[in-house]
Amino acid sequence: MADLEGNAAAKKFHSETPAVRFSQNIRGAANLDWGMQNRLSRILDPDTGRTVVLAFDHGYFQGPTSGLERIDLNIAPLAEYADAVMCTRGALRTSVPPATRAGLVLRASGGPSILKDLSDEYTAMAMADAVRINADAVAVQVFVGGEHESRSIRNLTTLVDEGYAAGIPVLGVTAVGKELVRDSRYLGLATRIIAELGAQLVKTYYCDEGFEDVVAGCPVPVIMAGGKKLPELEALTMASNAVRAGAAGVDMGRNIFQSADPAAMMRAVRAVVHDDAAPADAYELFREATETRVLA
Repeated sequence: MADLEGNAAAKKFHSETPAVRFSQNIRGAANLDWGMQNRLSRILDPDTGRTVVLAFDHGYFQGPTSGLERIDLNIAPLAEYADAVMCTRGALRTSVPPATRAGLVLRASGGPSILKDLSDEYTAMAMADAVRINADAVAVQVFVGGEHESRSIRNLTTLVDEGYAAGIPVLGVTAVGKELVRDSRYLGLATRIIAELGAQLVKTYYCDEGFEDVVAGCPVPVIMAGGKKLPELEALTMASNAVRAGAAGVDMGRNIFQSADPAAMMRAVRAVVHDDAAPADAYELFREATETRVLA
């Protein structure tokens, strides 16, 4: 029988100490359910609200593009340097070790290949599979101003509804077609629409003028898309400018896996995003690591 008298004397209620109020720096997340906040904190550092996402979901419309021929060999080893990875469920199940500790963002929309109209997308996976895989978020492209805008909006809101039911955040990706200009006016409109319709994260491109206004006008974290392959110093400068303008971090693919030294580039990007390193200093880290690898 329990020693109730002894147990009572040992109890410590700390009545003089107010209840602990947990907090995090993830923008717009304070009123979300515990599970959704927990998943967001696997993608974005809860102390800084920043992230470095390694994206390799390009194969769902480009096929085995340069650098993605062998995900198991070229990409999976880089996951240890990322806060999160962004990929398709097929690539994940076939080529990424289940012991990977990085947060997981699953591509959840798809449609035509690179040879067709890329905006003609539908949802491409059920939220139940994201739960089964233990995803931390799902990603869907939204073609604001495009021919299939309404359908992509429907894809987004369907996943948002299912995400609330499952406790899984949705990352809305601003997809820019050839006819749309990547300026602050358009990007500000697209990111705001995506957030207003319920996405907990937004991924968008960087623009040289007014990007701070794009970020300020979006009530959820804005993650900068890396876009096309740039020289390493240019990519690091763009990442630095985006973060200093208020972005929650970067989502990079080709600027990582098509780099001369992908692992070194990942570390350099982390220095810019998490340590506020100057682009020139981060590039020097990249250059030194690359030279060491070549000499070895």
